[in-house]
Amino acid sequence: MPPGPVAIIGAGLDLGAGRRGVDMGPSAIRYAGLEQRIRALGGEVADWGDVLTPVPEATEEGEASARYLAPIMQVCERVAALVEEAAGQGLVPLVLGGDHSIAMGTLGGMAKARGAGAALWIDAHGDLNRPSTSPTGNVHGMPLAAALGAGGDWFATPAYPTPSVARAALVGIRSLDPGERTLIAELDVRVYTMSEIDKRGLQVVLAEALEFLGGSRFLHVSLDLDAVDPMFAPGVGTPVRGGLSYREAHLALEMVSESGLLDSLDIVEVNPILDRENETGQLAVELVASALGARIL
Repeated sequence: MPPGPVAIIGAGLDLGAGRRGVDMGPSAIRYAGLEQRIRALGGEVADWGDVLTPVPEATEEGEASARYLAPIMQVCERVAALVEEAAGQGLVPLVLGGDHSIAMGTLGGMAKARGAGAALWIDAHGDLNRPSTSPTGNVHGMPLAAALGAGGDWFATPAYPTPSVARAALVGIRSLDPGERTLIAELDVRVYTMSEIDKRGLQVVLAEALEFLGGSRFLHVSLDLDAVDPMFAPGVGTPVRGGLSYREAHLALEMVSESGLLDSLDIVEVNPILDRENETGQLAVELVASALGARIL
């Protein structure tokens, strides 16, 4: 049984990514039967549609160190307003990306409703770059740093509090930039790399991460599909081999569900252009279902 009625919010933003295509992610996930799958679990669900998102061809890029940041922040503010409204109504916000920069909006909306909380960040990448450290200037590599208040004035907005997250645990990490490694040592975060998962096992790692995050004002789970090995999730813009297996990904979300801590969820970086017959969109639906209570038996 889902943790509560679910509000689906689409955020097909691709300004934060280096490759086009994730703007179609919300449609691909919906097409794979998201709403029907949630209803099959016995849950209530309402689709609130998509926030307005600009396209690069008609948008000023701005500073090279944080490309398209101003319009990205505008989209995040729209996402935050809907997330805050959903949380205020006792709904579980489920935000469909779009690139990972939209998580700033999800976390901002939750923080506006409840105060700074905690994030379980399931991803191949740390997303802890800042404009001064990013090798690409792509904002989808910066949202967790921004949410933790480490991004500086670049990410300040009157729409929601910054920092929006007090603690974070990163799981599935296998690609970090030098600036991210430096920042990790300064923040209240736990980082569980794939090497550590190989050695200790996912169940041990997830249990430890959830214990660390428990007791927060809210728990947000941010799932980047590139956390899963590209063998199972080919339709992502920044694939990194050696990721979570199909079953490990499900176990992670099943443990989130069993913890009873889940308050909000986003699923990001599904790129249908790079996918095989919407395989990654279908996996996204399956993983959402596991987070919301689906079980084999």
